[in-house]
Amino acid sequence: MANAIKLRKLSLVGTKMFIFLMGLIAVLFLVTETSMLPHKNRVTSSSSHGEITVQSKSVRHVKINNISFNDLANSSLALEMVKNSTPAYSEENMKYSSKTKAQVLVLKTDFLASELKHRSAFKVNERISHDESASKNLTEKYTEDTERGPTLRKGTKTAYGFPLESTFVRKTKLTMPPRTVIPINEMNHKLFHREASYPYVKPRRSSKRDQELLSAKLQILNAPKLLTDQELYDPLFRNVSMFKRSYELMERMLKVYVYRDGEKPIFHLPILKGIYASEGWFMKLMEGNRKFVVKDPTKAHLFYMPFSSRMLEHTLYVPNSHNMTNLAQYVKDYTLMIATKYPFWNRTSGADHFFVACHDWAPYETRHHHMEHCIKSLCNADVAAGFKIGKDVSLPETYVRSARNPQRDIGGKPPSERHILAFFAGKMHGYLRPVLLSHWENKDPDMKIFGPMPPGVASKMNYINYMKNSKYCICAKGFEVNSPRVVEAIFYECVPVIISDNFVPPFFEVLNWEAFSVIVAEKDIPLLKDILLSIPHENYVEMQLRVKKVRQHFVWHSKPVKYDLFHMILHSIWYNRVFMMKSR
Repeated sequence: MANAIKLRKLSLVGTKMFIFLMGLIAVLFLVTETSMLPHKNRVTSSSSHGEITVQSKSVRHVKINNISFNDLANSSLALEMVKNSTPAYSEENMKYSSKTKAQVLVLKTDFLASELKHRSAFKVNERISHDESASKNLTEKYTEDTERGPTLRKGTKTAYGFPLESTFVRKTKLTMPPRTVIPINEMNHKLFHREASYPYVKPRRSSKRDQELLSAKLQILNAPKLLTDQELYDPLFRNVSMFKRSYELMERMLKVYVYRDGEKPIFHLPILKGIYASEGWFMKLMEGNRKFVVKDPTKAHLFYMPFSSRMLEHTLYVPNSHNMTNLAQYVKDYTLMIATKYPFWNRTSGADHFFVACHDWAPYETRHHHMEHCIKSLCNADVAAGFKIGKDVSLPETYVRSARNPQRDIGGKPPSERHILAFFAGKMHGYLRPVLLSHWENKDPDMKIFGPMPPGVASKMNYINYMKNSKYCICAKGFEVNSPRVVEAIFYECVPVIISDNFVPPFFEVLNWEAFSVIVAEKDIPLLKDILLSIPHENYVEMQLRVKKVRQHFVWHSKPVKYDLFHMILHSIWYNRVFMMKSR
């Protein structure tokens, strides 16, 4: 009997131990699952138009209408989709008609530390009219653009949707330095060996124009030594004799055919104010030029595609979508249309075609292989992002404040009256500027390094006065490698200090930038003052003089004048085309 009681007690104890262990295992399992909840919870919203599934606090996966978008991370995310519309590259949307409906479904999801908030809203039946009067109003409304980045101003209307298949803008470019840095001496090497770095595109059939270009190349290479020239300052150029001869041949020989295809506002509508004004001024002066433009394309050495990358973004980009797929598709379809309609593109695979684009996104919009061989004149001249030295042209980004008077406020004080060593002011775009401020803002009285200045006319004048009173003007990159400060510094006779790895300075093929600017590697920002102070005073005075001399090549005129910005852009396009030619 006693043994039976003992056995029962042992059995009871064993049962309790088993239950305790099972309970402990269950608790551990629940704790583990709870700790994983931020990565497992889902917020699902469905409608008759599609299903949205958002997973993870730092979004791991987004699924819309069974199409996946992966690797979307950051504290906030905004997706804008086209409601009940065909993809932007479809036949219906790509007739190059500017009168189109865009029904936009806006889905915004904001993620905080431990909670997920989901909001959605619809914008339906937005229509934009692109007749002449509307185009004029559009130009006036959106020319003054001082902001960069993936968002447009409030009230922006989109004429097209974008296809669901998409690649989102790489946010790493905004927050991290480039993986590969190509220093200025290596850029010079690439220019001198352009034939090795960029393969020659042999025309499918010979042309009289090809022989004329080959003849021009031979004459430039054998240019007589230029002893003195009152219009050109020798130290500014890599080879002033070759530049002079090339420019003369351009004036005498060059003929350009301008395509009439394409509708406003993306085509034939120049924007003459703001930071993207360079593409607009060139378009205006090129289309109205009687000296270089020909109506007969068989007489042309070059073919100009007159679209505005700024208006492409304004017209087609879905605000906050961080998606440029439809913009690139639009340009691609236009190129294919040109190649189908005319025989000129196919003869050289586009090598004698060019465009001029200043918007930051232009390299991505024109990255497809169909435009691989054409000459790209870009403000965003990033050699690590596909810019080809010796073929492509670095376009100066000129911030035009007055379309009627693009030369307003030009000038500055002499070196003896410039008491500020270095100056910078600007918004905290990109990863570099916060680093600059962390090292130099309010750290040294000689270094006037500020963040964004207050809005208003008085603040703009204060900004200009700082440039006119400073010896060196810091031109730090923002979201992309280019900055309007480079040309602004030249306008106000302030020696530019370019801090932007992989940036190819404007007119790199002909100008010697090391003669009138200081190029500082991004990693050397902590040494910035030491670098500037190491430049002897007499060297600075000479550099400042050269800045004053080079200014004539960066100025717009309502009627182009010799060696001005219009002619310099056209010359660099001509020069690169000439030197891409081979006799074989």
